Amino acid sequence: MASVPNVCGGGWAETKAAYRLLDNARLDFREVLRAHSVPTLERIRQQSRVLCLQDTTELDYSGRPSMAGLGRLNYEQRQGLYLHPTLVISEAGVALGVTDCWHWARLPKGEPDLAESLRWVEGYERVAEMAALAPETRLVYVADREGDLRALIDRAEQLGFAADYLIRVQHDRKLNDPLDGKLRAAVEAQPVLGTIAFDLPAGGNRPARQVTQTIRLARLELKTRSGPGPQVTVILAREEAPPEGQEAVEWCLITNEEITTLEQARARIEWYRKRWWIEVYFRILKSGCRIEALQLRTRERLERALVLYLIVAWRILMLMTLGREHPEWCCEVVFSVEEWQTAWAIHHRTPPPATPPDLGTIVRIVAGFGGWLGRKNDPPPGPKALWQGMTKLSAYVEAVTAIRAAEIKFPQRKRIRH
Repeated sequence: MASVPNVCGGGWAETKAAYRLLDNARLDFREVLRAHSVPTLERIRQQSRVLCLQDTTELDYSGRPSMAGLGRLNYEQRQGLYLHPTLVISEAGVALGVTDCWHWARLPKGEPDLAESLRWVEGYERVAEMAALAPETRLVYVADREGDLRALIDRAEQLGFAADYLIRVQHDRKLNDPLDGKLRAAVEAQPVLGTIAFDLPAGGNRPARQVTQTIRLARLELKTRSGPGPQVTVILAREEAPPEGQEAVEWCLITNEEITTLEQARARIEWYRKRWWIEVYFRILKSGCRIEALQLRTRERLERALVLYLIVAWRILMLMTLGREHPEWCCEVVFSVEEWQTAWAIHHRTPPPATPPDLGTIVRIVAGFGGWLGRKNDPPPGPKALWQGMTKLSAYVEAVTAIRAAEIKFPQRKRIRH
């Protein structure tokens, strides 16, 4: 991934055409995303349940005084935008597409601004609308602590739970009981239902290790000013004995669904753990697509570029997740004929086979272009190797296509003997 001029390697004419596209007022970035949502919806309909992950990231464009329409980030000197997409994945963790995206700029301090919490509530509403288009699929809205909003919980109830929600608890809410009890104390008072174990990958200064958590469940009624409140299930997953020097892994989750068994709780914990894929998605956008390095003068240009990069980043994540979950599939479910044949020929230095190879083979070849070594104990290819590999593959395909079009034949060089 590179700047617009670098991507348009054909010269000034191609670069100028790209800028004209980004300047085209008739190109509504929302329509571009809706066009991507059509095949995404078809992929959703093939699943019995999907997870709709939402989160917010900041895009820092500080030091770009020529870029109009930016707003303050955490303080006035830092300028940029906030991005809040909905990434849809399968229960197995395969990225299916991006169906919605908020992006906004904060106004200067002291000026009236929209409540940013609206993006979570509206995000749920868009998921509920999508659920009506895929009636055979159950959609689950998954969010971290910032999404723990009473307005969202109430809105989900008003919409008849068209989509389920699973949110990490931030607020210790009051309950509708005579003692005005609190949510946290109520779930902690429950007996341990059982334990679950999983492998926690390394992160930062934390080594990879196995985690064992106890599970407690409580079906509770949240407090209202009058009348019955919304019923929620609270899942408390707690690591009781972490290794010395390591912080205990603990999650308190809230859902509208009535959960009663350990297996049901285990499934929801696994869904929440897959929320990490949206963090990987943001990493692809920033480090792979390098969207914070874009040198565009207007917010309108930036909005159109961002929606294109949202789709590009999804494809990288889809390659990684689909290659892990279904390596046996035919590679042509993802790669064009030109792409996989070029990758094969460059990697093997032989003509491509008549029958397309499996997806896992081509994913590993492309990741090899990006520096993945593929040694016996190496983990599966990650996003960095794949985005760098896809960048090189794109250049290889362009070169092969040009050679074929020009019917260029390179002379055989005689071997020099010493």
